[in-house]
Amino acid sequence: MIPGPGFSIIQSVLHPTDFSEGSLVAFNHALKAALSAKAELTLLHVSTDTDLKWSDFPGVRQTLERWGALPPGSQKSAVAELGINARKIVAKESDPVDAVIDYLEHHPTDLIVLSTSQRDGRIPWLGKSVASPVTLKAGEMTLLIPGDVEGFVSAKDGSASLKKILIPIARTPRPEPALKAAARFISKFPTADGTGTFMILHVGTPNTMPAVKYPEVNGWTWQKEIRTGETIDTTAVLVKYTYYGDVDFNGVVDFDDYSRIDAGFNNNRTGWLNGDVDGNGIVDFDDYSLIDQAFNTQTGTL
Repeated sequence: MIPGPGFSIIQSVLHPTDFSEGSLVAFNHALKAALSAKAELTLLHVSTDTDLKWSDFPGVRQTLERWGALPPGSQKSAVAELGINARKIVAKESDPVDAVIDYLEHHPTDLIVLSTSQRDGRIPWLGKSVASPVTLKAGEMTLLIPGDVEGFVSAKDGSASLKKILIPIARTPRPEPALKAAARFISKFPTADGTGTFMILHVGTPNTMPAVKYPEVNGWTWQKEIRTGETIDTTAVLVKYTYYGDVDFNGVVDFDDYSRIDAGFNNNRTGWLNGDVDGNGIVDFDDYSLIDQAFNTQTGTL
């Protein structure tokens, strides 16, 4: 069966939330995606607080009523009648990254919607950097929404305001899936006047620009731009200058890093995010030595 127009490729949406104003912006986008796709929507909060209430989560039914998708005073069952299977989960863990990854291992999802900061890519979730580690480790399609702007989904009425979509392309991987996905995306997030622009960006020369067939989207035009520069393929490594032991990449060695290296040591994990800062394939006392040295000699946030 070939998926038709729209968001038929998305059957489940996961929104990790810390109940902040920034997360509320991402929640609006997650709910809009679930509504458009008639998909399962999971709101996940990580906390050891035993006094959390259901009402602490963003209100799915209340938001749909504000958007006009449901009449005021609707029953809870009305949400399911729209095709949304909504659930709210509290993970009783101390580390939000580990909690989200653990959830995904048991409950694969098609789309993750996360709030992040335009300045440093962080969620204010327990003061930790969450968006980048989750995106890197999950390996799932992820929508990162800056928490300090409204985004493209209106909190007031749920309308979308996308006018331009940038699509970088190369010969590898094939660009056609990205172009088709963008076209399907717009079919479910139409703009107020029904117009917009897809901008195709290729780094290289006209000779290396792949020949592609652009999907037709009413009211939208396709433009292309070719720029020179160094391309990055799947073998490239993103390098961040930081301290040995700054395993969560927040620019400083702190208690959160010690917590992650302890978890890595006790659970036989590997990789920088789990405390293997010397890259020898295991978390051992050499890693603790490096993180201790960095902690004692660091001069500030990098």
